[in-house]
Amino acid sequence: MNPSIDRELELALRLADAADAITVPRYRSSGLQVDEKPDHTPVTEADRAAERALRSLLAAARPDHGVLGEEFGISGTDTEWQWVIDPIDGTMNYVRGIPVWATLIALAHRGRPVVGVVSAPLLHRRWWGGLGIGAFGGGERINVSAVSALENAQLSFNALRDFEEHGGHAAMTSLLAKVWRVRGFGDFWSHMLVAEGAADVAVEATVKPWDMAAVQIVVEEAGGRFSDLGGAPDFGGGSALSTNGLLHDKVLSFFAS
Repeated sequence: MNPSIDRELELALRLADAADAITVPRYRSSGLQVDEKPDHTPVTEADRAAERALRSLLAAARPDHGVLGEEFGISGTDTEWQWVIDPIDGTMNYVRGIPVWATLIALAHRGRPVVGVVSAPLLHRRWWGGLGIGAFGGGERINVSAVSALENAQLSFNALRDFEEHGGHAAMTSLLAKVWRVRGFGDFWSHMLVAEGAADVAVEATVKPWDMAAVQIVVEEAGGRFSDLGGAPDFGGGSALSTNGLLHDKVLSFFAS
C-alpha cells in the first residue's frame, strides 16, 4: 500500500462524514432553500453549506492543495494536487425527496484521480477507492462483472434527451437496442453499480469534472475502465462511460465518428 494514498483516503472519508452531517438533516426539510442556477438546475442551501464546510476543512488540513467544487469554483490553480468536490450529486433528487443522491470527493494528482469517495447516506451506502489499493463498497472489496457480450449486458444511463441535446442520439438508441437490459438509475449510482458488478455499462452524454473524478478512480480500482465517449480517460471530458473493461471498446464503437 501507498502510505500517502492511505492518508489522503482517510481524509476524504472524514470529509464525507462532515458532508453527511450537513446534508442528511436538511433532506426533506420543509424550510430548505432552493434556488435556480443560470443553467436552470437547482442548488440548495445544503449544497452550499456542505461545500463551504469541506473547503474549510481542506484549507486547514491541506493548505497547499487546490480545490475545484461545483458551487464555488476553483482555487489553487498552480498546485499539482487538487480536490474535486460535488457536495450533492443528484440535487434534483434531493429536492424532490428521492433518496438517490451523494457527496462526491476526489483527490487528483496532475489531473488524474488517485482517491475517490462516493457517499450516499440515504442509500446507506458508501464507495471508495485509492490508487493501487482497490475499491470498496460498504466496507468490502468490490469488483466489476465478467460479462463480455453486449447482448448479455445491463446498461444504465440518465436520459435519452441528453443525447438528443448534446449529440450521439442515434448511437445511443442503437446501443440500447443491442444490450440485454436497460435501467435509468442515473448520476453516480449508475457508475457505482458498474464498479460493484451489478451493472456492466454506464453512459452519460454530458457531465462536469466534479461529477466524475471520484467515480473514475472507484471504477478503475474495481477493475473497470472509465473514459469520455471519445475514449479519453479523462474525468473532465464532458461525457462519461464506465464499463467492466471487457465491453468498453464495443460501446465506444457505437459513438465513433
